Amino acid sequence: MAKAASKNAKVKDQKAAAEAKNWTKVIKAVRSPKSGAYTFKEAIVHKDKVKDYLSEK
Repeated sequence: MAKAASKNAKVKDQKAAAEAKNWTKVIKAVRSPKSGAYTFKEAIVHKDKVKDYLSEK
């Protein structure tokens, strides 16, 4: 028999949940200077700064 969903599983702090939606996971392909192969850099960036992160070297 399956368990019922707990009320504690819901988000308690609505403000924190709203703030979390402003962050984005960005994956950037970077070429290695030694081998020429691509590696991937991952970062959690605020949604307003995504273009700045992708444009930097």
